[in-house]
Amino acid sequence: MRTLRLLVAALAFAATAQAWAAPINVAVAANLQYTFDDLAKAYKAETGLDVNPSYGASGKFFAQIGNGAPFHVFLSADASYPQKLDAAGLTLEPSKVYAHGTLVLWTLKDLDLKQWEKLVRDPAVERIAVANPETAPYGRAAAQALKHYKLSEAAHSKLVFGESIGQTNQFIATRAADLGFTAKAIVISAEMQGKGRWLEIPSAAYEPIAQRAALLKYAGDNDTADAKRFYQFLFSPKAQAIFKQAGYKLP
Repeated sequence: MRTLRLLVAALAFAATAQAWAAPINVAVAANLQYTFDDLAKAYKAETGLDVNPSYGASGKFFAQIGNGAPFHVFLSADASYPQKLDAAGLTLEPSKVYAHGTLVLWTLKDLDLKQWEKLVRDPAVERIAVANPETAPYGRAAAQALKHYKLSEAAHSKLVFGESIGQTNQFIATRAADLGFTAKAIVISAEMQGKGRWLEIPSAAYEPIAQRAALLKYAGDNDTADAKRFYQFLFSPKAQAIFKQAGYKLP
């Protein structure tokens, strides 16, 4: 009887400990805003654990992590920032590609995107939204696409820069910009599906958007087991299926 009571007490303690476990902090590239919601729900359904996401530009997260920001895991919109963290010794293991992104052009105005090259040159199109190429990988890809089609000069005076792709999406969604470049995962999300028109930019026009995840050194001293568990979940069949459904290509 005493053994049974001890077992019940132990189970209750374990359940309480899990309930009170602090969520791990995840730095999430803004292109993953809607996709990450699905990942977090699937992870909680599997483990009972929450995660605490912060959304923003990958370059800004890179700088914050370098300055000691308390993130356990970093989901970047490219490969370069996590690899730089690897080189700086700020990861617990080498970062890995979790998905490949796709660049699209999006508008909520009555514009024929099949003629998008003409639209860029059209004086009636005054504002083209792009994420800051200095800190946002999708902004960098957009700049590469404009250069590929010899449109950089025509677009130069029309570009309005979002701090991240999230702010860029706001410019497009509110029609503050006539059109803009964003991630395919945004326009096919349940939240944005059916809003406006979008066109996929041929992948030959920009460098591959290989998105890497990093298990950060901060996790080595804080909630290590939970952080590793979530990091490993990102590469599980369940998570990979979510990425695929969201419009990403799998590694």
